[in-house]
Amino acid sequence: MTDLVPIKTALLSVSDKTDLIPFARALVQHGVTIVSTGGTARALAEAGLEVTSIEKVTGFPEMMDGRVKTLHPKVHGGLLALRDKHADALKQHHITPIDLVAVNLYPFEKTVAKPDVTDEDAIENIDIGGPSMIRSAAKNHRYVTCVTDPAQYDRVTTDMAVNKGATRLALRRALATAAYARTSAYDAAITAWMSSRWSDAPPFPETPRTTHAD
Repeated sequence: MTDLVPIKTALLSVSDKTDLIPFARALVQHGVTIVSTGGTARALAEAGLEVTSIEKVTGFPEMMDGRVKTLHPKVHGGLLALRDKHADALKQHHITPIDLVAVNLYPFEKTVAKPDVTDEDAIENIDIGGPSMIRSAAKNHRYVTCVTDPAQYDRVTTDMAVNKGATRLALRRALATAAYARTSAYDAAITAWMSSRWSDAPPFPETPRTTHAD
């Protein structure tokens, strides 16, 4: 299995922008191309950093009030491609591999903690593209570094500094584990809110677990 993987392209899309700019600057110092979305892209550009908008990658504008922006083959193909197996597909479909994703999710938990929260506000703070990118990146941690919390930035940049712009497999595995823990907690929070909010809805019976079959 591949150990050191150089970071050449990073996709940054964060709700919590704590330490975003120092992290992005550290990436740029290693020659990393930064792709970004919406408010994150604006924050980076305002800080004087060169950034490629997600629209230039996908060929589609962000649409439906930002509900659809990263759910695209050029994003998930770039995240899920096995570099030693899918090179032909990447070339055929003009997909650039994405080596690092920094995503933290819409603040659903903070939103529903407000006493006056409406259903509409809560639902609009259910992130879809973020968890999808996290899960794709974490699944492909053999090649992709998945960052889900600003507290992880220093560990990533330190690893890159030691390894000349690359990250180690041990770090990518640790980050992938943390990534799935985060999406699991996020989904649990959404489930808990829906269950408590719509108590008049008849519950579905528990579905027996089955073994997946191809």
